[in-house]
Amino acid sequence: MVLKKYLIGILSLVFFLSSFSINILAQEEEMTEEEWEAEMNRLRARKQALEQEISTLRSDVDNLNNMQIKDFEECMNELYALVGATKADVDNFRKAVNELEGKIKRKEGPKADRQKDLDALKMNKISALPEFFDKVHNQMQRSLDAWVEEPQEIMYTVIKGDCLWNIAKKKEHYGNGFAWPVIYKANRDSIKDPDLIYPQQVFKVPKLTEEEKAKYEKLRENYKPAPVQ
Repeated sequence: MVLKKYLIGILSLVFFLSSFSINILAQEEEMTEEEWEAEMNRLRARKQALEQEISTLRSDVDNLNNMQIKDFEECMNELYALVGATKADVDNFRKAVNELEGKIKRKEGPKADRQKDLDALKMNKISALPEFFDKVHNQMQRSLDAWVEEPQEIMYTVIKGDCLWNIAKKKEHYGNGFAWPVIYKANRDSIKDPDLIYPQQVFKVPKLTEEEKAKYEKLRENYKPAPVQ
C-alpha cells in the first residue's frame, strides 16, 4: 500500500516537472537555442530516470503481492526450533520463570536454593529467546543480588534473671514467650533442665518457620490466664 502511494507520487512529480519546465522555458526570453536544447536534454534524462524508478517500484510491488507471508504461529515455531524447543517446552519454561520470579520477590528462602533454580534456568537454551533473555540473565539476578537474607539463627548470651520464656518473648527474637521450646530444642546439648539456665551461657535462637509462627501465635491467642483467687 505504501509503495503504491509512492508510485503515484512519482508519476505526478514527472508530469508536474514536465509541465512546469515547459512553462518556464516558454517564459524565458533570453535563453539561447543551445541552452534550451541542453535544458530539454536534462529534463529528458530526468524523466527517463524517474520512469526507470517507477518500473523498479512496480516490480517490487508485484514481488510483494506474490510473496507468501508466514503466519505468526509458524514464525514462532521456527524461532523455538532454533533453540531445540517446542511451544509446549516454551510454555513450561515461562511457567517456571514466573514461579521463580514470585519466590524471589517474596524472598522465599533459602536464597542459595533460589540461586540454584535461577542458574538452572540460565543453562536452558530457551532462556536465549528474546522473551526471556533479559529477565532471566539480568533482571532476576539483580533481584537476587539485592536480597539480603536474614540469618537462620542468632546467638544470645544469657544474663541474670533470664529464662527461656523471656528470651523467646524478646522483640528481637520471637516476640512470643510460647515459642520457648524452639530455643530449648536447638540447645539441648547445653540445657539439661529448661527451668535452669545460667548467666554467660550462649544459646542459638533459630529463625521460626512459617508453620512454627502460626503454631505459637495460636497458642498465645488461645491462652487464658488462671483466675486470681
